[in-house]
Parts: sequence; structure tokens; C-alpha cells
Amino acid sequence: MSASFESTGRDVVYEGKIVTLALETFRHADGEEVTREVVRHPGAVAVVPYDDEHVWLVRQPREVVGDSLLEIPAGKLDVEGEEPLATARRELAEEIGKAADHWEHLHSFYTSAGFADEEIHLYLATGLHDAEAEPPDEDERIEIVPHPLADLEAAIAATRDAKTLIGLLELRARRLAGA
Repeated sequence: MSASFESTGRDVVYEGKIVTLALETFRHADGEEVTREVVRHPGAVAVVPYDDEHVWLVRQPREVVGDSLLEIPAGKLDVEGEEPLATARRELAEEIGKAADHWEHLHSFYTSAGFADEEIHLYLATGLHDAEAEPPDEDERIEIVPHPLADLEAAIAATRDAKTLIGLLELRARRLAGA
């Protein structure tokens, strides 16, 4: 489906390490112009890693929401030219020290299309084994949480992060379907 509008202008308000904030104008097919506050983001990956016993999660402080959240391993697409699957492999190793023999792309989705263009590429990772990687960034405080797969419902109930909910609900649906 193609857009029924065109971009007519952009005024960058802020450019940071992670996002760019801009006021952008668009002209719709009927001629009306609208201005939107837009957050531009390079995109990200997220991984649902699991084995016969655990779904591997992380807990990290998320100062913006004032809490430490239970999440699936994830990271932004911040290496020029790196494909999302390669980023997912790197992030899995960096965040939980694991590699996976089998990867499946589950979905790609926008986190909040009303104001941001961040797209997350969600993967399922199985056949896990230990891996060496660069340590997480010095400002990241990651606690690895191997959550019992048999108690997946508790992990879902404890999750308030959207990408993690999508990933864990997909894992639950697959397990219920016998996949």
C-alpha cells in the first residue's frame, strides 16, 4: 500500500545518540498540510531465546519509566550496513553470553507509529550454547534472568515491555500449538 501523502518539509529540533526529533510537514491527497512531531530511530532487534528449560530474559534499569524491566535481549541497529539478523546474533551474545543454532524471524513491527519510526525485528532463537562477545556498553546494567519455561505465564505477567510481551505471547502460542 502506498502513502496518500508526501513529505513537504522537515525541521530538526534535536539530534542525539539514539533519536532525532523533528517537526515534519506532510501534504495529503486532498491538499491539506499537517505538521507532526516525529522521532526518527535507526530501528532495533529483539530476540526470544529459549531452550528445553528456560526462556532467557534480562532485567535492566529503565530510568525513563522509573523501574527495572524484565525484557528479552534486544538492541538497536547501530552498526552501519549490518543486517538485522547479524545485529540479533551480536546482541544475544553481548547481553546473555549465548549463541543460537536456529534463528527464525517472527515479525517486524513499529513500536509507536503515531510519533516514532522505530521498527523492531523480532527473532526466535533456539539451539542455544555459550558464546563469547564484547561486553555490554559500560552504561548498561544487565542482569541475566533464566526464567523457567514451565512457568512462562509468570514471565508474561511480570512483563511491561511491549517487545517482550509480543515475543513471549508468540512463544506461548507456539508452545500451545505444539510447534
